[in-house]
Amino acid sequence: MNDLTSYNDQFQKVVDIIENAKERAYRKVNEELILMYRDVGEYISKNSENASYGDAFVQKLADFFAENYPDLKGFNRRGLYRMKQFYELYKDNEKVSTLLTQLSWSNHLKIMSSCKSMEERIFYMNMCIREKYSARELARQVDSGYYERYMLSKKPAPPAIEDARKQTNNVFLDNYVLDFLDLPETVSEHDLQKSIIRNLKDFILEIGKDFTFIGEEYRVQVGNHDYYIDLLFYHRGLSCLVAFELKIGEFKPEYVGKINLYLEALDREVKKQNENPSVGVILCASKDDEVVEFALSRSLSPTMVSEYNLKLIDKALLQKKLKEYIELADTKLE
Repeated sequence: MNDLTSYNDQFQKVVDIIENAKERAYRKVNEELILMYRDVGEYISKNSENASYGDAFVQKLADFFAENYPDLKGFNRRGLYRMKQFYELYKDNEKVSTLLTQLSWSNHLKIMSSCKSMEERIFYMNMCIREKYSARELARQVDSGYYERYMLSKKPAPPAIEDARKQTNNVFLDNYVLDFLDLPETVSEHDLQKSIIRNLKDFILEIGKDFTFIGEEYRVQVGNHDYYIDLLFYHRGLSCLVAFELKIGEFKPEYVGKINLYLEALDREVKKQNENPSVGVILCASKDDEVVEFALSRSLSPTMVSEYNLKLIDKALLQKKLKEYIELADTKLE
């Protein structure tokens, strides 16, 4: 039995070789596919400009494919226009040249159809590459206004909040959307916690794929007392434990003292020597930033206070808020 186990461990290396080769082959095929769409788009763009019949050129090309190559998918009028748009969007942008072939065509289509600025497109491209988003995962992030929420989370904040951001490398958002929990607006902390556990994959998608789940109701002992952390994660990028405290109401200052106790217990009893100090996240239904600033000003442990929404936020409202913030920032620079 031991010999068989030993052989299985060795043979797994062969499987790893095969999987790595398949992954490289997929990336190469995808790269060639994206380059093909770009080249077709370039051909259409340049010939549409030169053709005396304008847009009819695209329709004639679509008719040609339909008649002569009916089995080729995606070369109808709509698909050809997307290739043309793809080329024209990025043809003069050197920043994206190395990014384009690292995304799937499905992800490119979502970004092109949903993003309003080049900055937003590049943001989602980088996220797709870093987080390895599927088409469904990307669509969820775009539709939930992740870009707008991320940018709004970076606007200037009082010193104590800024210090917490710097200590955590700005990996946490000011607002999280937990619509996938499918919970009513009025909910208990227990129900919120259990629903997150049932939808853990979607929760990690929202907070970031660098998080690894360790446990719920994670017990830490201080003196003769047992305390239980709602959710405990490990963050690979920060190389530290991250304790989440879930609160169904507005943020209260006493929450900071409680999570500081948890973080100190984690650092003394659980944290490994090569890991960074533990981080706390207090996830509340609402918060007053001035109260948060006062509460965090004497805190010794890196702690973030974020809001959550159980329903999708109106993306138009997020875009309006971001536009107002950018305009205000530009005015201050003048």
